[in-house]
Amino acid sequence: MPTPAGEVARAVLDEVYDDQLVRQGIPQVVTDLATAQLVKVAANSFLATKISFINAMAELCEATGADVTQLATAIGHDERIGRRFLRAGIGFGGGCLPKDIRAFMARAGELGVDQALTFLREVDGINLRRREHVVELARTACGGRFDGARVAVLGAAFKPDSDDVRDSPALDIASRIAGLGAHVTVTDPAALDNVGRSRPDLRLADSAMDAAAGADLVLLLTEWREFVELDPETLGGVVHRRVIIDGRNVLDPRAWRRSGWAYHGLGRP
Repeated sequence: MPTPAGEVARAVLDEVYDDQLVRQGIPQVVTDLATAQLVKVAANSFLATKISFINAMAELCEATGADVTQLATAIGHDERIGRRFLRAGIGFGGGCLPKDIRAFMARAGELGVDQALTFLREVDGINLRRREHVVELARTACGGRFDGARVAVLGAAFKPDSDDVRDSPALDIASRIAGLGAHVTVTDPAALDNVGRSRPDLRLADSAMDAAAGADLVLLLTEWREFVELDPETLGGVVHRRVIIDGRNVLDPRAWRRSGWAYHGLGRP
């Protein structure tokens, strides 16, 4: 049963959210404080695990020649699994999932039950390994070294429709490549101001066309609609080499290859 303080809190939340919840068909769950405190971190840890799972499958697909996008579609038809959060790519970032799984592990250690969450270390490790993998793919695409290569990075926010670059895998990859000697130009529809403040070493461009001008390699790292809908022939007219790494598996490989691009998806043959 809720405590008197809990009843007061529930009444306040009802006043603020009740109509919205009813309209959206979202149920209200009333529970004890200890359970309520675990709900958010447990949910985010589950989502992080699901994302890292499909990225681990992408590693296997690359080793076997299988296609992780088809694999995700197939297993996603199982209603126990579902299709959401099964898109292989460069992994998750932002201010919630990475922080929550690490804090969850730390709290479990404080409670003396750290072994219950040891699997989250591998979830975190898989996620970070995807960033390293894309850097190595990019190095190979640049002929084995970055020195002097011109690299266009499309996307800096950790997800589309956001200006948030906290623990952004896209921005981390861009910074690593720049640190290895490439001339990196980043564009993002919303996050450029934040990029400029956090990574002043990176060059910025206002559009994909400007970023890709003269590029030896294009990296699509945040799946903004305007990047997903880019015309490969038009973009091909401004680059030095038609080579693209699709870090979010959102482009149509056939369309890009028909336009003469060397297309590389993650976990795809």
